[in-house]
Amino acid sequence: MNKKSTNLIPMISITVLFFMWGFITSLNDILIPYFKSIYQLSHFEANIVQFAFFIAYFVGSLGFFLLAKIGKDPIHLIGYKKTLESGLAIAAVACLIFASSAYLNLGFGVFLCALFLLGIGLTFLQVAANPFVAMLGSSETASSRLNLSQAFNSLGTTLGPALGGYFIFQVFLKDSVGASAVTIPYIILGVLLALLTIFIHNSKIKEPIIEKESSDKKESIFHYPYVWLGALGIFFYVGAEVAIGSNMVSFLTETSGGKITEGIASSFLSYYWGGAMIGRFLGAISLSNIEIKKKVAYMILLAVMSFAVIFSVNYYLHSLCFAQVWMFLIFIALNFLFFYLGRSKPARSLAIFALVNCALVLIGMNLLNEFGIWAMLSIGLFNSIMWSNIFTLAIDKLGDKTAQASSMLIMMILGGAVLPPFQGWIADMSGQIQISFIVPLIAYVYLVFYGIKGYSIGKK
Repeated sequence: MNKKSTNLIPMISITVLFFMWGFITSLNDILIPYFKSIYQLSHFEANIVQFAFFIAYFVGSLGFFLLAKIGKDPIHLIGYKKTLESGLAIAAVACLIFASSAYLNLGFGVFLCALFLLGIGLTFLQVAANPFVAMLGSSETASSRLNLSQAFNSLGTTLGPALGGYFIFQVFLKDSVGASAVTIPYIILGVLLALLTIFIHNSKIKEPIIEKESSDKKESIFHYPYVWLGALGIFFYVGAEVAIGSNMVSFLTETSGGKITEGIASSFLSYYWGGAMIGRFLGAISLSNIEIKKKVAYMILLAVMSFAVIFSVNYYLHSLCFAQVWMFLIFIALNFLFFYLGRSKPARSLAIFALVNCALVLIGMNLLNEFGIWAMLSIGLFNSIMWSNIFTLAIDKLGDKTAQASSMLIMMILGGAVLPPFQGWIADMSGQIQISFIVPLIAYVYLVFYGIKGYSIGKK
């Protein structure tokens, strides 16, 4: 059996995991306006949802990091497969606690605790899955494979707002009292995660071989500047992406003068996350070793198919017609152009895409019209390859220090806990939601630096 066939089952299994946690994560963007309405919260208070969820990544990955420092790296001790199973089981339990809290109407604090536990479970998945995918083949195509898995993660984040917004706001909320409208969705998620745990347990997943470093094992990971600069990159990327997603519904409803409802805004939000899906599919092809003519054909085909999925879901659930969303196609075309300028180089693509996002944020902040709205929504297209490119650039040439570096990078998902409440606080203080987008703008400026220079500092 050749290497490609032995890697197929693990790759499929991990891809399903990426889809599930993408779906779950994007539901937080629906929970923010939902809880804001139910509990009469301010922008800052509502964004505490993201703090509770993403602070768990910091706490969980810090534990992994400290254990790795003393030579008891959980992944090395129990393996990637059992780490993934543990994360899925914890996440399943968290979803069921969340559903129980909703059914019994136990209050906002209990929801936050359940979200924290859910974040701990997903931390296990993140710490194990990202380097696992990177090691399933050559280092030259690691970004391509990670982009492919991240594309299915984005499929989950695309369907999450559309389906979650439809069922929570339009189906269950009508017949529910208080916060109980989220009971059934989270019961379903808990059951699906439990089934996925069983599936992974019964799958034949071969543990990747971890190459040993010739250098002193006691050398700190902080002796590699490109690694901790990459960790800062993860902090700013996740913080920016989550902050924009968290505040997008409020941005659309408040700047439209009431013309866009929360239900419709949640469907527009799926274009933001759907853009990331399209970009990651294109990135998986662009950063691969496929010949140029086939690359272009595959990229066009996947872009059309992905747009068709997003459009169909939102048309049938929210009646968003083509006349309302056609402008998104302009930004997809621009995404093609900037992939070409990136020349299939991860660092160069990262710098270009971060620079484009700086421009899109500025347009969205200053043009409160249809074009400005689609500029803001299209940021997802250019967020697409950032995670995988930062991650693979930061763990390059680390050998047996890869797991330790991975846990530090996952720790910096902390950005998703810090930047959204900070942006919410600015929105409350200024009284204008669009001004608060200065927060992700600063984050993208840093990513321009990492793509140009930071990724190479201290790399041997």
